Amino acid sequence: MSQRVDATDPYDREDAITTAASAVKGGRLVVLPTDTVYGIGCDAFDNEAVNALLRAKHRGPDMPVPVLVGSWNTVQGLVRDYSFTMRRLVEAFWPGGLSVVVHQAPSLAWNLGDTRGTVMLRMPMHPVAIDLLNQTGPMAVSSANISGQPPATTVDMAENQLGNDVAVYLDGGEATIGEASTIVDLSSGKPRILREGALSAEKIGKVLGMSAAELRGQV
Repeated sequence: MSQRVDATDPYDREDAITTAASAVKGGRLVVLPTDTVYGIGCDAFDNEAVNALLRAKHRGPDMPVPVLVGSWNTVQGLVRDYSFTMRRLVEAFWPGGLSVVVHQAPSLAWNLGDTRGTVMLRMPMHPVAIDLLNQTGPMAVSSANISGQPPATTVDMAENQLGNDVAVYLDGGEATIGEASTIVDLSSGKPRILREGALSAEKIGKVLGMSAAELRGQV
């Protein structure tokens, strides 16, 4: 039976986040708010929980699960190289609607799917998500929807799709952006946009000294 907790009320917020964090630490799935869309998440280092997340979304390991972090510092222990380009993007757009694909640290024992040695990382601009991540550590988080269905921008939309596969639904209000993050691949050397979403190629290009066309692979 799923539990729904309300983090929109200041009086209930701390207890709601603690309940969700306990579920994550217990190997269960939670739905959490982010600035872009709602996510379904679990402990990134709990491989059984990650498998349960993929089953809940009706998708396989060929679509690896991204990882959310609660601080700039956390990411340095998760990547093979904290490059100058990555640092510029992190400092410019985190927390916010940018996900970066980089080579993961070789020592990590997690299994997020068929990543081929990479990981997609993001720090969301949502106070409830940040507070939860600071209690749990890195979380494997994908959009809170069944694969192929519209991503959820409210906790009701997420619950209607995912039902009892999720232990705790953490209500943080409506997602403010309502659009998935922009994904930039840094794993092959030259930055390349894999998905353009909450952040435009023009904004990212301005920080990196590249044109939007270059980032899109059009030149």
